[in-house]
Amino acid sequence: MTGPEIDAFLDEHFPQARSFGARIEAVEPGKLRLRLPVADDDLRPGGTVSGPTLMTLADTAFYFLVLSMIGPVELAVTTHLSIDFLRRPRPSDLLADAEMLKLGQRLAVGRVVMHSEGDDAPVAHATVTYSIPPR
Repeated sequence: MTGPEIDAFLDEHFPQARSFGARIEAVEPGKLRLRLPVADDDLRPGGTVSGPTLMTLADTAFYFLVLSMIGPVELAVTTHLSIDFLRRPRPSDLLADAEMLKLGQRLAVGRVVMHSEGDDAPVAHATVTYSIPPR
């Protein structure tokens, strides 16, 4: 699926996912980039982006990557997400680069590296596994 096809799928089948505010910037074979404009609601005391925001960004980026590779499957779901918070994110847009490591019949395994816009040093790294329902 392309970025616009993923957007149309979400609008029809999973509109609540759109409220997060992340936008697909690029889709390539096995890779996807997602941008999250950081809002005040995403910040924790001290002016840094909250952990739950970073976890949601990682999960959303990988879900979109899975959709881009297997098509419009409504019931693909997260079975594992592990995140390492590496450094304090700046209160600016976040970019998440998702990469598929293995796409099987039942499981998709990958990683998501996140960084603040304008800074290539990662702020967090996640490994994600999705369960793919039988077709």
